[in-house]
Amino acid sequence: MDVLLTSKQVITQIQNLHNEGKSLKKKEVKQLYPDLMRSALHYYPSWQHALEESKVG
Repeated sequence: MDVLLTSKQVITQIQNLHNEGKSLKKKEVKQLYPDLMRSALHYYPSWQHALEESKVG
């Protein structure tokens, strides 16, 4: 599995999506931002954990 983002970049991208009012639903992020989802699940045990780590979930 190729991980294209660092854990810090994952958090920053999640925060940016949140600040832009974009959906953070797992299914939608997986479709629209597959690299973000793949990287998030590499660093965190679940998408929910990544959201909590980014302080938006």
